[in-house]
Amino acid sequence: MTLRILLVSDHFPPFLGGAHRQSYLLSQQLAQRGHEVTVVTSWQPEAPKQEVDGNVTIYRLKELRTLVPAMVRDRHQRHHPPYPDPAVVWQLRRLINRLQPDIVHSHGWFGYSCAAALMGKDIPLVLSTRDYGYGCATRTLLQNDELCDGPALAKCMACASKFYGPTRGVLSTVGVLGSRPLLRAKVKGVHSVSAFVQEMVRRDLLAGKANFEDRGGQVAAQPIFSFLIEEEGTPNEAQLAQLPSEPFILFVGGLQPRKGVTTLLDAYAQLAQAPLANLPPLVLIGYVAPDSPTEFPDGVTVIRDASHPTVMAAWERAAFGVMPSLWPDPSPGVVREGMSKGKAMIGTNLGGTPEMIVNGRNGLLVPPDDVSALATAMQRLIEEPTLCAQMGETAQRDAEVFLAKVSVPRFEQLYQRVLKRTTTANMALQREAL
Repeated sequence: MTLRILLVSDHFPPFLGGAHRQSYLLSQQLAQRGHEVTVVTSWQPEAPKQEVDGNVTIYRLKELRTLVPAMVRDRHQRHHPPYPDPAVVWQLRRLINRLQPDIVHSHGWFGYSCAAALMGKDIPLVLSTRDYGYGCATRTLLQNDELCDGPALAKCMACASKFYGPTRGVLSTVGVLGSRPLLRAKVKGVHSVSAFVQEMVRRDLLAGKANFEDRGGQVAAQPIFSFLIEEEGTPNEAQLAQLPSEPFILFVGGLQPRKGVTTLLDAYAQLAQAPLANLPPLVLIGYVAPDSPTEFPDGVTVIRDASHPTVMAAWERAAFGVMPSLWPDPSPGVVREGMSKGKAMIGTNLGGTPEMIVNGRNGLLVPPDDVSALATAMQRLIEEPTLCAQMGETAQRDAEVFLAKVSVPRFEQLYQRVLKRTTTANMALQREAL
């Protein structure tokens, strides 16, 4: 069944990032499968307001605060606020009236504007939850560096104010918590990137009468892993030339403490002092953030802002991968990419990571922010190359579940369930009205 799908995302390429990339890949895959796909995202400087990419039309909408320069925090990348933006709602509703989509599928805080734009319409809204932004103003699910037990106004204000500053912290908290009733009223389906994220959505957003269908509620829900595809593209040879000639330990992601970079550097320094016969070099590939380290020890190569083809080429030459997140990473794409290239992976035992890395089978799991445990895991893979290779082979087989041919049909199944439930509910209302 061919569907008219309006796919909405906070951000979209050319910006880097796993969520941005997944929105792009999903739009292209759905279009290739015969669906009529339109993308709506935030307007960005120097990006066209409308363009066509293959069979996908992309619209970039300006927010109200874009018109007031003093309200724009990042002049190079606009972010949708955690509440319905009046200007976006107006533009989005006009598009919906013109396009008449069968379904609206939104990722990120853009979902608040989608819910408002769909008021009074029977078009179902599906949310993609790739982080914790529908219940957590900081999106991290952390309170004082510990896993949060759920939202509450006072503690969320304190936490968000510490994260963003007082003004933005209060506005973000009020926006996220205050907009939940709107989302609960309109959302008909939820896609989560892991079972862990789905449970947090169940707890923090859809608790109560609008619960998931497996508990008798009216919201269809399905965890679907983000997916990988083989894509065309040429690696940056200048960046690849910076890689060590011998196999190396590879980290890919934001060069931030919450991604575990500081812990990794400390663990690597600990290994450097251990009686290892051959310590592989450490390579960090990622983007720089305000809290990124400014100095790196000997034996560490840093490559900034590499393209995806460059990253995948680097995986080919790696010994194994490390993703030691301190936060409950919802479903790190780095793990999927490393596994797909036959690499054993080391990750932390929280968030969605344990749903991909099975400890002792295709990699190793360690507690977050545990330098000694991370160093021990790395040392084990270094000193037991046969075990490392066996885990890598298993990881590559396990990574087949991350292929687009597996994940994309599951999105179509979710859409069909949502549409069927919406039709059934509308028919019931019509019968009651007679």
